[in-house]
Amino acid sequence: MAIQKTEKIWHNGKLIPWDDATLHVMSHVVNYGSSVFEGIRCYALPSGPAIFRAPEHMQRLLDSARIYRIDVDFTLDDLTHGLVDLIKNNGVWPCYIRPIILRGYGEAGVNPFNSPTEVYICNYPWGKYLGGDASQGVDVCISSWTRIAPNTLPAMAKAGANYMNSQLIKMEAIINGYAEGIALDVNGYVSEGSGENLFVARNGVLQTAPLGNSVLPGITRDSILQIARDLGIKIVEQQIPRESLYIADEVFFTGTAAEVTPIRSVDKISVGKGVVGPITKSIQQEFYGIVRGEISDRYNWLTPVPVGSKQPVEV
Repeated sequence: MAIQKTEKIWHNGKLIPWDDATLHVMSHVVNYGSSVFEGIRCYALPSGPAIFRAPEHMQRLLDSARIYRIDVDFTLDDLTHGLVDLIKNNGVWPCYIRPIILRGYGEAGVNPFNSPTEVYICNYPWGKYLGGDASQGVDVCISSWTRIAPNTLPAMAKAGANYMNSQLIKMEAIINGYAEGIALDVNGYVSEGSGENLFVARNGVLQTAPLGNSVLPGITRDSILQIARDLGIKIVEQQIPRESLYIADEVFFTGTAAEVTPIRSVDKISVGKGVVGPITKSIQQEFYGIVRGEISDRYNWLTPVPVGSKQPVEV
């Protein structure tokens, strides 16, 4: 889906015109992939726009920067307020929000320390990431590409360079006619999709891979674990063999972009009965109920954006 540009972008604490957010071709990030970023959704509730788990996303952004030794002059509160200010000024919601911390123009070699840190926040309309009907599910495959291994690139950091691995997984899946690919870790256990965490249900037990399986600590993943606990669903974080996907009763993706997306088949093997199962449905109902304002935000996950009498933008 093409990006629909908005009026302003937040850059180092100031709002600038969208078209002015440019980089030099010799910026460190262009040559060496030295960026960390987030993906966040702002939902249209009856009470107005609200950002889903804004502080948690911005803390993970700062954590990613710390892992990569990128110094950031902005606090968690600064960045969270930046999200709110941007959406308020652009007047565009529901929307996707993309904060980025990157190393800019200054150092020609691999050494990044002499390159300045730049911080941007963009927002724009965006619909369903994996497409299709959430009541039907998507068809996926096991990728031939392995997830980044420990002591190669840090999987717990949401870094631009890591997503070269994700691009290979995604392109292979698309070329072969699937909506998404699932990557295994270096030991052959299930890790995650190119941009989503993964959950497997069998015999009433919900399983997901631990962070040690090269899994990004997803904010939506954490939300679904909390919802499942409150629904009384038994949860196990454990290594998941590939073949568990073929005999699972239910499998689904979670993520900011994917939200809660059921998986209909894996490698052309139907998941369960080929329809969305009861655990997935119950979790979807709670998750979407909260982000749409249909049920109480009992976890205080939503940060409201004051926009007065402005109306949401259709996407």
